[in-house]
Amino acid sequence: MALSHEEQTRIDLAATFRIIAHLGMHEAVANHFSAAVSADGKQFLLNPKWKHFSRIRASDLLLLNAHDTACADHPNVDATAWSIHGQIHRLLPQTRAVLHLHPVYTTAVACLARPHIPPIDQNTARYFNRVAVDELYGGMADTEAEGARLAGLLDGKTRLLMGNHGVMVTAGSIGEAFDDIWTLERSCQILVTAWSTGQPLRVLSDEVAEKTARGWEGIADFSRQHFEEMKQLMIDADPSVLD
Repeated sequence: MALSHEEQTRIDLAATFRIIAHLGMHEAVANHFSAAVSADGKQFLLNPKWKHFSRIRASDLLLLNAHDTACADHPNVDATAWSIHGQIHRLLPQTRAVLHLHPVYTTAVACLARPHIPPIDQNTARYFNRVAVDELYGGMADTEAEGARLAGLLDGKTRLLMGNHGVMVTAGSIGEAFDDIWTLERSCQILVTAWSTGQPLRVLSDEVAEKTARGWEGIADFSRQHFEEMKQLMIDADPSVLD
């Protein structure tokens, strides 16, 4: 029997948590991912409060309504998760997946006086002029007003480098969001490593960087397949992700 859209989304999102834990990009029992399951983007899935990514199953994910403020009072909904993800899904209904992480290298770049990702290779060039930046970190994002502010900063972009905080990636599918945040972390790892040599960077020209970024945008199927391969690895390693 074919799975419903919600059932498949549950499996895909649960697998994403497992993948991120497998790659060591998680942070204790913090951080959150969400995915819309309704056509209007109102209904979305979110991980429960303080459950380790490596143990999340499809059935663990909470089904919430972005327009129902009572969801904020659910005992398993983290206040910061509702503030950020609830507002993204409410204000940007076209968004199907939202991943928020504090990965080491991307967060390190976000902590610079001038958070930016210069295009020095094929990975970093993917983000040329395509990352919004928040430079007004004010503590835990635990209010709807703060979530709305973050949503507004995207302003046509799908990635937000959150100064002194971490990163948020949005996308039209879970697979594209996963590959994006993975490549973003890889980009920042390359960048930090290059900076650590103390040598000048050879930055790509705007023309080449833009051409490369557009090339990435033309292979969304690559991103989705990367996710499918990683998802199958997780299922093979521990089928409980499907439960």
